[in-house]
Amino acid sequence: MTSEVNVPTEEQLPSLPRDEDGPVFDEPWQAQAFAMTVWLHEQSHFTWPEWADHLGTEIAAAVDAGDPDLGDTYFLHWLKALETLVAEKGLTTSDALAERKEAWDRAAHATPHGQPIVLPSDS
Repeated sequence: MTSEVNVPTEEQLPSLPRDEDGPVFDEPWQAQAFAMTVWLHEQSHFTWPEWADHLGTEIAAAVDAGDPDLGDTYFLHWLKALETLVAEKGLTTSDALAERKEAWDRAAHATPHGQPIVLPSDS
């Protein structure tokens, strides 16, 4: 059984990379960030206009800092917008996000190439 996913429309998020079947991703982490965003929206933590505003702010800041906005950094901006929004909403803290990133970095460096990265349970 499949559940219907509340994917933002092209009007709600016009710059979301998509093809005729829907959103497209170059890397698994991009799909995961997208899925987390959709899930948090479905849980009523934010509206699509609120999300689009945060994403637009991140993209504009990146362009102002020299990002040529060729589309290859879109999901980096998506992730930063997600991190900012969940911290603003009190769903986590910036410190908790930083700690998780550090734990991920340590685990990635300790994992042999080709093996799945596993975070310790205390991370």
